[in-house]
Amino acid sequence: MAVKTFAGTIVCAAAMLHATVASAQSIAVEFDESAGYSTEDVMAAHLRLHAFGEAAGGLRFNATSVWGKQSQESDAFGAAYPYTDHPVVLDAYAERTFRPAGRLFGLRVGRYRTPFGISSESDQGYVGFLRDPLIRYDDFFALSSTFFEHGADVVVGWPRLSLEASLGASADVGEHTRSTGFDSVLRAQAAAGPFIVGASYIDTRPHLARAGSDLPIGATDHAPTDLDTHEQDPAAPGRAMFGGVDVRWMRDGVQLRGEFIAGRPFDGARTDGGYLDLIVHRPSMGPVTAALRAEHLAHHEGSVDVLNGERYVAAMRIRAGRGIIAHVEMLHTTGGFSDRRPTVFDMGVSYSLRLD
Repeated sequence: MAVKTFAGTIVCAAAMLHATVASAQSIAVEFDESAGYSTEDVMAAHLRLHAFGEAAGGLRFNATSVWGKQSQESDAFGAAYPYTDHPVVLDAYAERTFRPAGRLFGLRVGRYRTPFGISSESDQGYVGFLRDPLIRYDDFFALSSTFFEHGADVVVGWPRLSLEASLGASADVGEHTRSTGFDSVLRAQAAAGPFIVGASYIDTRPHLARAGSDLPIGATDHAPTDLDTHEQDPAAPGRAMFGGVDVRWMRDGVQLRGEFIAGRPFDGARTDGGYLDLIVHRPSMGPVTAALRAEHLAHHEGSVDVLNGERYVAAMRIRAGRGIIAHVEMLHTTGGFSDRRPTVFDMGVSYSLRLD
């Protein structure tokens, strides 16, 4: 049934694209299939349909539908993609950018990823890693790469110095979703030479209950929606508030980047963590991109140290043929993640087809 539903989504999207082509200046459609296996005894498969382009007047649009299945719950193969019981829509927005007198003004409306820190799909899903950073996985009391907003996002400033503000309602996808309510995000970003530096702040609703909650599993404080794909713990009290800084340096096929996030996921708790990535793709490496990551996460509830540990990742992304990408990575986890194997290997392959 899920395959039929996904096929129906593709057909509907194709029909909408066909109706748009006459008035569009440019349009592209991407279809991705991927599969993977982890020595955590996790298998996964994923389908993605992505349509984007530019209509008359410089109005750009972006729409993505996905469906994925895992043999068991894990953050394996979760970089930028959720695993759901049925197809869901991720991005679905329109945006327009103006540059009057060298200044910058942009407006995005619809459904989009929460614009906190290094958050875009391409930043997390296409650089070589098969898993989100610990601080961006939805089971670890921080943020999630599958946080989405229904709302409006405004960018003002100059190309090298800008301020971004988003106001919307949570529209998350995945196992743990935030309860209904308004969310606000502020972000400042500056670029100088090979550096990009950003600072972000979010005020939102919690998406996880306390680690020691005695309340019944499956209770929520909002009515179920088609995006609630698993049972959830009851929402924790208060607001979730996080601040973060991120830095990127790029030169001659080498990128060094890092992100640090700290704040409270709900009243009486604190989470902080970060990661440092080294991503290398030099001409002499041919089809290979190499990536290294070191990361840390700590979560405290009152005086209790619930989570505190590190993870180290070595990954390789290989263009194995036209549209075919292979991934291999090794992860070693230390500290308080006692439910995890210390060292695991992930292997994945994907095929992409693009029509312009």
